[in-house]
Amino acid sequence: MASSPLPPRTKHLALIGNFLPRQCGIATYTTDTYLALQDRFPDIKVDVYAMDDRAEGYDYPPEVTGSIAQEDRLAYLTTARTIEASGAQAVWVQHEYGIFGGPAGEHLLALLDRLTIPVIVTLHTILEDPNDDQRRVMNGLLKRAARVVVMADIGRDILIRVYGADPRMIMMIPHGVPDRPLVDPDTLKPRFGWEGRKVLLTFGLLAPNKGIESVISAMPEVVAANPDALYVVLGATHPNLVAQQGEAYRDRLKALAAEKGVADHVRFIDGFLEHDELLDYLQATDLYVTPYTNPAQITSGTLSYAIGVGKAVVSTPYIHATEILADGHGVIVDFGDVEGFAREISRLLRDDAARAELMRRAYARGRTMIWPRLAEAGLVAIDAIVAAAPRRIRSTKPLTPLKPSIAAVERMSDATGMFQHAVLSVPDFRHGYCIDDNVRALMLMTAIDDLDEDVRDKWMTTYAAFVQYAWNPDKKRFRNFMNFDRTWCEDAGSEDSNGRTIWALGVTAKRATLPKHRDWAARLFDETAGIALELTSPRAQAFAMLGAAAMLSAHPGHERSRTILERFSADLADLLQETRRPEWEWFEIVLAYDNARLPEAMIRAGVALERQELIATGLRTLDWIVGQQTSPEGRFRAVGTDSFGRPYEGPLPFDQQPLEAQATIDACAAAFKATGDPRWVEEANRAYRWYLGQNDLDLPLATVQDGGCFDGLMPGGLNRNQGAESILALQLASCAISALGKAAGTVAGTGRAVA
Repeated sequence: MASSPLPPRTKHLALIGNFLPRQCGIATYTTDTYLALQDRFPDIKVDVYAMDDRAEGYDYPPEVTGSIAQEDRLAYLTTARTIEASGAQAVWVQHEYGIFGGPAGEHLLALLDRLTIPVIVTLHTILEDPNDDQRRVMNGLLKRAARVVVMADIGRDILIRVYGADPRMIMMIPHGVPDRPLVDPDTLKPRFGWEGRKVLLTFGLLAPNKGIESVISAMPEVVAANPDALYVVLGATHPNLVAQQGEAYRDRLKALAAEKGVADHVRFIDGFLEHDELLDYLQATDLYVTPYTNPAQITSGTLSYAIGVGKAVVSTPYIHATEILADGHGVIVDFGDVEGFAREISRLLRDDAARAELMRRAYARGRTMIWPRLAEAGLVAIDAIVAAAPRRIRSTKPLTPLKPSIAAVERMSDATGMFQHAVLSVPDFRHGYCIDDNVRALMLMTAIDDLDEDVRDKWMTTYAAFVQYAWNPDKKRFRNFMNFDRTWCEDAGSEDSNGRTIWALGVTAKRATLPKHRDWAARLFDETAGIALELTSPRAQAFAMLGAAAMLSAHPGHERSRTILERFSADLADLLQETRRPEWEWFEIVLAYDNARLPEAMIRAGVALERQELIATGLRTLDWIVGQQTSPEGRFRAVGTDSFGRPYEGPLPFDQQPLEAQATIDACAAAFKATGDPRWVEEANRAYRWYLGQNDLDLPLATVQDGGCFDGLMPGGLNRNQGAESILALQLASCAISALGKAAGTVAGTGRAVA
């Protein structure tokens, strides 16, 4: 068939599903879809991402761009990144619950969540009575897809009635079938040694739900009426069944044929055949039989193929059969009705005219289902969703830093402290409080210049009291999580939370405006800072270093602070030496959270200890992490949480958290203070503009009217909750960028380094 012009908007497509040589119906369907697209639209680029269900994978043809290990969630995230970077305009997913990993295949949702391009999903199974996981995954697919394809009208009905799907997003495209001529079976039978036989056929992966027992049990009556009848069962045993019980099921079927006295009239052909050979077998048969036992089966590729090549069909009334065989296009027999199968098979084998009429009608219906028609219908839908995808209009207006505000901080606080989480902008009492957020809030109270002193006093005292109460002298650790009823969730918090607390105490001892708060912080620092020397996590050590640097600045000669800085700067330098590679100038073999705190700690330690080699290490690693946090468009791109734990792998873009931008701003401020290089001012401003909308999705995270900040940048939009960490990250970043602007102005005006 001649190719038609490519629709104007779609030139590059990603296709996800199983793929040959994997032996299953979805693999055949995905492969046929790919071939149909390439044949009908030769100018379109189609990248295939094949699902792997075994460690050794498959010997895929060159058409397969990449594979996804079924149970490896990280592989889904990596594939999402690959698709995004490839320039594909849309993704077409072939969905079956069993081919994707996680409960009911939920790993697929993780992939789709990280795509910014439109998605179309072909549903090969639509359950009318799903379990909780299956319902959740289907709802997730319906939420993420711009279009879903069903292969039977009943599928549309179930999606609307059971899942509440929008009818406008559903389209019906019948299962594709090969484009072959209608032939007389007798002309092909000699190839298979079937001369003089009336052949009925069932093909597909062998499994108990195929209902083959019913036809074998009917064969004695069929043979009595048609002595030349031969029932061919074509196909390998399903791989999952083989793994569980070998060929026991096939052996039981053979034993049944022998028991019924029809072993010479039942032939088993064990194998997963190549596409063309399979069609040859099908065209050489007189009658096709699908005795399936599952009434809810919405799609049968084997039945579609039989109709496509013009076979007379006898089938049980599963959903797909009742639709495709309606209006006299086939014969329906009830589930397990051995007598019914015997009667109808015998009748059609005897009545050549009736069988020929069914073949003619089936073939006519099949012409509407050939693969080129599927490719055309699919591309029409894809072209429509590509055309409808919103174009981003990138703002070129200058973005003014926000004036620091504690409105959202106050909204999230009570007399005990600051709540951890929110549902949208409303505090969520269920999660209570944590010291991590309260020490950040404490540092914020020291950072805002023009805060009313009575308000500052009130909230500094509140957050300080939380920190004071969190200290557990018996365990020599700060607790972290507190329930809403003020009971502690543990006796000792994490290393990170203890390191952050030491950091906040040092900063408060240096920057608090009232002597009473400086004195309290210095006293508690001296009482508790010894725990810092027991910390082993690089980030916890970096947090403690930041507190020690502040304390040493406030109290020159403070020996414990000097010890912390000297020991941990050496530890970080050793880590860097162990893990660095020519392309990897970093302290760890993975990227994680709060990354820029590590180089910031080295820079501030170098300044405090007057050691240039530490400053140089901090600047070198900061330069590297800044490069990792730069999008191709030159914007700040926070290292996404999907990136965590991937040895020597570059960052994935989502989910981006506000904490990363704040850490980068602080590190750049430290670099500017140490060097006076204006490059670090621009890097800090670039990171700050991420909050204002200069990011991958062109969406502001800051809510200017109330000082709030959304919790993250997801591939499909914003996480619109506003937790304490995010609000505090924005406000501390606003304070830092304001102070940096003033310092940079001083340098520009006087030519002197910043003090």
